[in-house]
Order: sequence, then C-alpha cells, then structure tokens
Amino acid sequence: MGDSDKKSHDDEIAENELPETVESETDREHYLKGLFEAVFFLSNEPVPINFFVKNFMIDSTQVKIVIDSLVDEYEERDGGIRLAELSNGYQFVTSARYAEPLRHALGLKRRESLSRGMLETLAIIAYKQPLVLADIDELRGASSRMMVANLMKRNLVKPVGRKDLPGRPLAYGTTDEFLRFFGLNKLSDLPKLSEIKEFSIDTE
Repeated sequence: MGDSDKKSHDDEIAENELPETVESETDREHYLKGLFEAVFFLSNEPVPINFFVKNFMIDSTQVKIVIDSLVDEYEERDGGIRLAELSNGYQFVTSARYAEPLRHALGLKRRESLSRGMLETLAIIAYKQPLVLADIDELRGASSRMMVANLMKRNLVKPVGRKDLPGRPLAYGTTDEFLRFFGLNKLSDLPKLSEIKEFSIDTE
C-alpha cells in the first residue's frame, strides 16, 4: 500500500471513529445508543446490522448488544414507538394500539387487505418457493395467474429465476416487502404449516 493509499485508509477510519469526548465504557454505550437511534429515526427502511459494522467500525457483536438494549428500552417505555426486527434489519414502528387514532388524525388509509385467494396463493409461494405458475395452480386446484399478478403489484411476490423445465417458466418467491407486511424478520419466522388450519399444503 502506497503512502497516499495508507493516508486515505487512515482518514476513512478516523472519520468513523468515536469522538474523543467518548472516554469511558458508559460514555461509549450512551453515545452508540444515541447514534443508532438517530440512524433508525432517519431511515425509511429496516437497517441491517452490517450497516453499523461497515459505517462505524464496530464489530457485529457490539452492534447487536446496543440494538438489543434499545429494543428493551422502547419495550419498557411502552410508548407510541418501538424498535422492531423486520426483514433482516431493525426499524422504528408505531405501536399497534395507536393505529386507529393515528389513521383518523392523519388521514391515513387503512392498508388494503388481501382476498382469501391472494392469501392462499401467497401462503403456497411463501412455504414452497421457488414455484412456477403450474405448481401453484396444481396446489390450489385453480388458476392462479391473476392472483400472482395482483401479489406482484403489491410487491409481495416477485420472479426469482427460471426453472429448468420445458419453456423455461418463471419461478416466483416472496419479497422483503412480504416480510415487512407480516412483521417478519426472515422466512424461517413463518409459523409451521401444521399450526395453520386455514391451509392444508403438503410440506413433504
């Protein structure tokens, strides 16, 4: 590494280091909580742990400790805001108990619900992805083309590739918006199909 490259690298580290006023471990924890809180406040999307590791030169274990502490603090406050783990990241969300008065006061539209057919199609894709349209039709026992199209419009489903089958049909899977829509962090957070009475899909 040349002198100019080393200087550039050192400058980058210096920019991301904690300020000199952060001296004790208590000061450091307080500073990081405030820093993370500001990031979550400014972000419109879930913020992954790697964002803090990359931008603030903090190891992932320390990041998780700080975030967990913030999550607990907001839970204990039991106020209008909580820090939720969503779609492989963390994001500030409003507490469900205030949904109705907020909609009324701010003129927010209630999120359009999904029809039974769309929910059924979405459940099949979520648990069996990636799936081609013919597979979805077979599992539902009905045509699913319009259901899939509507789910794509809602950004809950997307093409994830093509299957090695005659005609190379598109295969479909769920999106990050699907995780946020249902308040999930990752697909493995889905309840087991055996626990869901609404759908009887073979999981073998």
